[in-house]
Amino acid sequence: MKYYIFVLFGFITSYTFSQDYNETLDAIREAEAKSALHHMIQRANLNTGNYDLKYHRLELDINPSVAFIEGDITSYFEAKSDMTTITFDLTSNMIVSQVLQRGNSLTYTQNADDELVITLPVTQNTGVLDSLTVSYSGNPISSGFGSFEQTEHNGDPVIWTLSEPYGAKAWWPCKQDLIDKIDSIDVFMTTPQFNPSNEEYISVSNGLEQSQVITGTNKTTHFKHRYPIPAYLIAIAATNYEVYNHTVPNNGNPFEIVNYVYPESLANAQANTAITVDIMNIFTNLFEEYPYADEKYGHAQFGWGGGMEHTTVSFMGSFGRNLVAHELAHQWFGNKITCGSWKDIWLNEGFATYLSGIAIENLDGNDAFTTWKQQRNNSITSQPNGSVYLTDQDTTSVSRIFSGRLSYNKGAMVLHMLRKKLGDTPFFQALQTYLASSEHAYDYAKTEDFINIIETSSGEDLTEFFDDWLYNQGYPSYTINWDQPTTNQVSITVNQTQSHTSVSYFEAPVPVRLIGTMGETLNLVLNNTSNAQNFLENVTFEVQNIVFDPESDLISRNNSVLLGVNDLEVANSLLLYPNPTSQALFIDKPSGLEISEVRIFNPLGQLVKKLPFNSTIDTTMWSTGLFFIQFQTKDGVITKTVLKK
Repeated sequence: MKYYIFVLFGFITSYTFSQDYNETLDAIREAEAKSALHHMIQRANLNTGNYDLKYHRLELDINPSVAFIEGDITSYFEAKSDMTTITFDLTSNMIVSQVLQRGNSLTYTQNADDELVITLPVTQNTGVLDSLTVSYSGNPISSGFGSFEQTEHNGDPVIWTLSEPYGAKAWWPCKQDLIDKIDSIDVFMTTPQFNPSNEEYISVSNGLEQSQVITGTNKTTHFKHRYPIPAYLIAIAATNYEVYNHTVPNNGNPFEIVNYVYPESLANAQANTAITVDIMNIFTNLFEEYPYADEKYGHAQFGWGGGMEHTTVSFMGSFGRNLVAHELAHQWFGNKITCGSWKDIWLNEGFATYLSGIAIENLDGNDAFTTWKQQRNNSITSQPNGSVYLTDQDTTSVSRIFSGRLSYNKGAMVLHMLRKKLGDTPFFQALQTYLASSEHAYDYAKTEDFINIIETSSGEDLTEFFDDWLYNQGYPSYTINWDQPTTNQVSITVNQTQSHTSVSYFEAPVPVRLIGTMGETLNLVLNNTSNAQNFLENVTFEVQNIVFDPESDLISRNNSVLLGVNDLEVANSLLLYPNPTSQALFIDKPSGLEISEVRIFNPLGQLVKKLPFNSTIDTTMWSTGLFFIQFQTKDGVITKTVLKK
């Protein structure tokens, strides 16, 4: 979820992969938006702000065949001010039977505001630690995507929870405040030992399984989690799971990825989840050790189509590679460090989206990663406005908070552009510093916290970068004019227009690739800081073409590369659509522009095809990926970029 839910492949071709990625992202975004809608309606309870939670022991009795739960919740809490009462969040239909403190019964009330208000026997002074136990039962009211669901899979009963962001109170008395993470928890789940088909029930929760104890016809499973966790990331599930493990080497300190899957899904899951080890290794090598390596990571199948990154065990509706990568990424970005407000949601979603792209880069290669970036850019630039960072007004709109175009895709590409600006080593070192920061690790961070750490780590002033790409709106469109005045020099002039007035000029490193007449190549990065900026670059070959941003590292759209063409308006009026395309590519040219020939190049500068001008080009036989369409005119050459999907 992250998602914040949640959410979140087999790669056969770049198109297959991109299609799967986009469909998964849509599922994630939709789920998070719907859960957020519940959050917007039911915000954190101000009446729970006078204490700091330290520990919960959840002793739960459930039967997956019955929509019912009963249990005892023991809570340790420290007073933040002198207290005479303590309030927990609990839906009013759940019945509290008693509250005990050191064996003594306490008085309490439940109200229509879903509050359990307990009167303490004496004033608990500021800084004093105390505890109590609430006994309760009932049929939880489902909210969002099913805070507590009793259903079936293949005829077998299953119970699972998904509390993000404020559904936990439906099934246990808790404090639904993201700012107050619980220091540690123990979960004891008691179920019948067998289901009606005489198959053993398997229980799942956060942390490391400690024991399974059989008492008569029942089984109690104990899980222990010793890291800070908010209420919405605590989860339980129980059904006739099949269980199998993958071992992560973890540089000599191995831990298990524990997979809990429906029996009917076992073969499919086993064929798909092994990649988790590879993705885990990628993230560990780039960032840091998995944050909960002394406990476990795991997947638990549940009855929803997306996923939810519960700490140490992501609940999964399927086992596609992108969903696996997205949910795993949240264990670092979302669970270990959580965004401090909805305005900072990109710290969860932009990061998880980008780490999914990094998985593509490392598992499928640079061509697939380039296609992934171009797909993100096409989404980002489909509208001329929109910033990554939210305004106060934006936070009243669920669709804006969980905008796939801005919070997910643009957030991810801003991270990629930051990586290209800083360089790989400084970029990943800065993220390692962020994750290790004592102030934010296993806690929360806001955007300004992240920027401060990145600037300190890299030693660079990034004010202009974040103002342009994060806080303000829109994107640039580039026109590159070039010629070769001498045999050993190329003159390149960079012009830019902006899609939104909030940015006067997008300062950015501009990558170009020079292609020689004999197939030579030279990659350059132009430090572009002003319009009409000219660069005189040394070369050792005759240049045939210049490719703009050959690996789609820049958020931009409607870019042109011109040789000998001085009428920018005419050149920019030459339009290619749809872009990306899977079949026909249509060309709309100004009436005064005469095109004698069309040449098609791949990203390496190799000529793929040469053909006379026609308003339609059939791309069905092209491979997937980026292509550069060169139009020969009487005044010069115009080059445009097309993505074949």
